Parts: sequence; C-alpha cells; structure tokens
Amino acid sequence: MATSKILVIDDSRVIRKTVRDMLPEGDFEVIEAKDGLEGIEFVQKEHPALIMLDFILPKMSGWDVFQQIQAHPEYQKIPLVLMSGKKEEVTSKISEPFEYFEFIEKPFDRVVLSEAIRVAMTKARKARPRMAELPGTVAAQCVDRQVSNDEVAQLQADLGRALERITAIETNAFTQIEQLQDRLSAAEQSHQTQLHELTARLGSLQHDNDVDRQDSIEKVIKLETEVDTLKKQLGQLIVLIKKRLT
Repeated sequence: MATSKILVIDDSRVIRKTVRDMLPEGDFEVIEAKDGLEGIEFVQKEHPALIMLDFILPKMSGWDVFQQIQAHPEYQKIPLVLMSGKKEEVTSKISEPFEYFEFIEKPFDRVVLSEAIRVAMTKARKARPRMAELPGTVAAQCVDRQVSNDEVAQLQADLGRALERITAIETNAFTQIEQLQDRLSAAEQSHQTQLHELTARLGSLQHDNDVDRQDSIEKVIKLETEVDTLKKQLGQLIVLIKKRLT
C-alpha cells in the first residue's frame, strides 16, 4: 500500500520536526515546506492527501496560501489543518465556525494533532459551492487533480492505525508510571521504616552509652572514696606505730 503524503507548510523547523515525530514511522511521508510560496509549489507538485498550514509565513503568507487553495476546486477537497500560535490571527481573517478545515493552536501534542487530522478529513468531504479560481496565481496554473476517495480512505485508515498506536503507547506509559509510583511509594515506606529503626537503635545505643558512662563515673567516685579511706587508715597506722616506737 502506498504511503500517504502529508504536506507541512511552516517556517519553523521545530514545528515541522514535531509533526514528523508525532506521526508513526512508515505510515506517512511528510513533505516539508519552509514558506508559503514553496508550500503552493509542493501542493502542485506532490498532490498531498493532507495539508498542515501555518498562518504566518514568509514570502507568501498562510492567509494567501489558504485563499489560493480554497480558490482551486480540486485543492479544496484536500483535508486542511490550519496552525497558529494565536487563534485570533486566524479569526481576524476567517470567522468561526471553521466549516471546511480544522484549526489547532501551537504548541500541540500527539493526541490533538491526530484528532485535528481526523476532523479535517471529515470537513473536507462536505459539499460546498464551487469557487472561481483566482486569475494569475500559482494555484490557477496547477494541473487539475482529484484527490480520490481512495487516498482519503487510505489516510483515514493510516490515521486509525496511528490512533491505535498512540492509545497503546499512552496505556503502556500510564501503566509504567503507576508501577513506578507504586515502587517509589514502597521504597519511600521502606526507607522510612529503616530510618525509624536506625533512629531507635541510635537512641538505644546513646542510652546504653549514657548508662555505661554513669556507671563508670560512679565506680570512679567509689574508688576515690575507698582510696581516701585507705589513706586515712594508713596515716592512722603510721601514727600508731611511731607512738609505740618512742
């Protein structure tokens, strides 16, 4: 089965890489355009099954790219996800609700991106009035091409598999986090128990040491008392002996 092409038009290399990394490897071919003019050329050349378009772009703004895509009856049918760091940048030009495309605000995560792609594919299939092509534009010079239902179905199937992988990854991650939290809690409890035991042993040793020291002091005092007593007795004995000798 051929790989679905996703065109990411964004002047930020970080955003382009983020989108590439969020999509499961092997299911999608990500084509990157760093400005609006290059993006229009890729729409013409690569015939993507999905377009992700930044609203603020150099050389040709995202708004201009959007208008050219919407002016072309065939490119209208390509699922479109519009991106911006501020939603008001988009709503100042395009009023809500966004009927034929989906919008996501930067930064976004894997789940938000996957849902936006799914919604964009649904909106792209909506019937709408045919708009006249803009004269003199790059889009008006493109060769007409129908984005087939098979391509949309393939992209939707790829997205379904991606969502299943994301769900499995998140479930596994949550399970591992819970296991790690349980292990951490058990380790903390064990450490607390060990700390209490060590504290108790230290207290016991200190008490024993205090008792031994007190016993030693009492023994020393007793010995000193006995020595003093012996000294007195010895002195009395010497006096007695001297008296008898005289």
